[in-house]
Amino acid sequence: MLKTTTTHVRALTTSDLPELNALLDRDPLVNLFIRNRVDATKLQTRWLGGQVWGYFEDGALVSACHAGANVVPAQATPAAVEAFAEQAVSDNVRPSSIVGPRDAVLPMWKLLEPHWGPARSPRLDQPFMVLEHDSHLRPDPRVRPVVLDEFDTVYPACVAMFTEEVGVDPEIGNRSGYRARVAQLISQGWAFAIIEDGDVLFKAEVGAATPYACQIQGVYVRPDQRGQGIAAPALAAVVQQARATVAPIVTLYVNDHNTAARRAYERVGFEQTATFASILL
Repeated sequence: MLKTTTTHVRALTTSDLPELNALLDRDPLVNLFIRNRVDATKLQTRWLGGQVWGYFEDGALVSACHAGANVVPAQATPAAVEAFAEQAVSDNVRPSSIVGPRDAVLPMWKLLEPHWGPARSPRLDQPFMVLEHDSHLRPDPRVRPVVLDEFDTVYPACVAMFTEEVGVDPEIGNRSGYRARVAQLISQGWAFAIIEDGDVLFKAEVGAATPYACQIQGVYVRPDQRGQGIAAPALAAVVQQARATVAPIVTLYVNDHNTAARRAYERVGFEQTATFASILL
């Protein structure tokens, strides 16, 4: 007689933290975003701004999914992807994006597209890249952590990068939320820039971190400075400083079609280890 597997999905609570952390630690680089959120909030809803769902088989946690402003699956099996999509529809979740490993995001989007589609910007091939040591490039000595007094100098560059990359002006809608997020990154020492004569020539931030690794985001070169070889040495400096002050391994992901960025990251020493996808809604 065949054994029937019992499955269910539910919101995880603080009592689930040991099992959830063990699950996320199966791939601590790819699962970095969720681990960062879990470490920061301890799954308390008021801080999490959503939930983390768990998919269980015979009482054991098999997969997880962050469900808030972003839907992010972790260690998601095909059965878990289907269950998470059903849960999202049932709970009327309305995120701004679905992000994560492509082999989970694309089948999840296929199930959710009839309810949430069409996508504003589907990004179906995003190399996930890793660097575990300082770059062989000479780091640009002008790169340094941004200080909070420089918020008004750096903020316009953050808005410009976000608008260019995401296709939405972050000042429309929740402007105060975006300003608070930029200020938070600066306060944490996670924002880095080249600032000359009151102008931002380059900037990047660490968007998430665990004791094991961190993730760079928001890489920006002022438009009139592009094509002059600034990005790679500047990013090498960010890697060096992030490894010294945040976490020993540095990760990022990039759109496949952004060949200039990919070449810069490869020059720094980043290597692709996985593939992400993002569905911007």
